[in-house]
Amino acid sequence: MNTTFVWLVACNFLLLASGCVKVEYSKIKEPAYLRVFNNLNYVQTLGSKDNKVPFFCMFINPVVDASGMPVSAEIVGDFLDQRDAYAPPYPSHIGTSTSVNNPEYPGKENVLVGPILNGFDLSSWAQVPSGKVRIMFAYRPKNTVPFFQLENHLKKDILIDTTINLTAQEVYTMHLLQKDFVTKRTGVLLRQEIFHKLPLSDSLAYVNFYNMSGKGYWEADKSLKEDNFLLASFQWGMKDDMNVYLSLYEDQNILNHKGPTVPGYKGKYFANVKLNTETAVVNPYSSFPIWASKSSNGITTNIWPRFDFFVPGMDVASNPFFSGSTDNGGNWVSVNCLQNGKIRMQSNDNAAILPNLLVNIHSGKNNPATFATVNTIEVVNGKVYLTTIQRKYAPPIY
Repeated sequence: MNTTFVWLVACNFLLLASGCVKVEYSKIKEPAYLRVFNNLNYVQTLGSKDNKVPFFCMFINPVVDASGMPVSAEIVGDFLDQRDAYAPPYPSHIGTSTSVNNPEYPGKENVLVGPILNGFDLSSWAQVPSGKVRIMFAYRPKNTVPFFQLENHLKKDILIDTTINLTAQEVYTMHLLQKDFVTKRTGVLLRQEIFHKLPLSDSLAYVNFYNMSGKGYWEADKSLKEDNFLLASFQWGMKDDMNVYLSLYEDQNILNHKGPTVPGYKGKYFANVKLNTETAVVNPYSSFPIWASKSSNGITTNIWPRFDFFVPGMDVASNPFFSGSTDNGGNWVSVNCLQNGKIRMQSNDNAAILPNLLVNIHSGKNNPATFATVNTIEVVNGKVYLTTIQRKYAPPIY
């Protein structure tokens, strides 16, 4: 039998068995790198039952007809749903769910992504055209029909239509936000990231903080907010000016604020965060050493951080809310960052749960090895989100 024929048959079988489809990528000259989050959370209450569900199609450089309805676009990000609590350092959403709903852009989209830049993995950022670009967000029904196959009357409701300027080879994160909780005014916030330009140490974990809640959220009546015990102390909101305190705990198997802490890291002042949805300034990064614990061996560590946010004048030592109600007037919120975040919170802890800022993964001959990361923690209308960025690491050796 002809060898070439056998090879072709085998290839076709593998393609059919794996369901692989060849993807034709459009090459972008002098691209910028963009990641987009939909922070417009919707809450099913009596007062919001008639509100539009913030489920979108995003267009970059759209072509519109005479009525302003988009008919095509240079880049389309469809089925853009509200973001997940955790945005990992790699495009983990691809192939993990049969749902078309996308928790971010590019997320599940099979598009050209960013490179390794100064050692940082930018595969969660999409390549997009640089220069002056038009960006549009259109409401769409929460179904599985692609936007351009919808009936025309379902394609005319535009939430945002604006222009932005993107510099080639720069890294951007865009947030779709509710800027005023009372008036429901929305907009976008485009942040030009700088983490890849900073002289960051491999032995330090970095994190910065943002409060991007709508103006007036924490003051609003509780009936207008999501009543979800997993949001813990965050669910009713936090005040507009908060100090952040860091505690480092020794053991990821003990989820309790009374557990053993690393000496020198119990309620240590760490950062300040102020409400801001108008200016795209990058907030300063604060850091802690990944080998702070004496039980660490320089390869792996079991420590995990907890962040307590207090109004100025309060701190961990004076906190009266540890064992009380989560409703504390916006004066205190707290988040534990450990394991993979899939942990049911303890009722006496009042802390939300997110994954650890330290990544433990098989690398080289070490399984696991601990790696430091660069992180952003964002508070938006009673929810807290973590975005993690990781340097490239050596693949495992089996």
